[in-house]
Amino acid sequence: MNGGPGGEQDLRGVLDRWKAAVDAHAPERVAACFTEDAIFQGLHPYTVGRTGIADYYRAQPLGMTAHYRILETRRPADGLLLGWLAVDFAFTDRPTLSVQLGVLLRRTTDGWSIGHYQVSLLP
Repeated sequence: MNGGPGGEQDLRGVLDRWKAAVDAHAPERVAACFTEDAIFQGLHPYTVGRTGIADYYRAQPLGMTAHYRILETRRPADGLLLGWLAVDFAFTDRPTLSVQLGVLLRRTTDGWSIGHYQVSLLP
């Protein structure tokens, strides 16, 4: 990992909040981890902004949990942090879904938030 000083720690701080909200099926709390204008691409058509993100997570099944592992971090510029992750979404009624997740965090006056979120299914 090459995220510079605090890169993984800053990324983990946001992702731990995201994971806790996903695990609790708390869509508004999930959306609060993102910037107001975040670009979000899950496994369905993309959306922009917290309202669409909350709607996406509200539609996820109860009991879904997220387990992540940070693969890489980078600091492309001051106030930006790029993360590449392996994420397993576990369900109560179907097999676990393993994805790759790219996130771009932006530092705001409120701290770090996700500004871009892109899920990829890899064979």
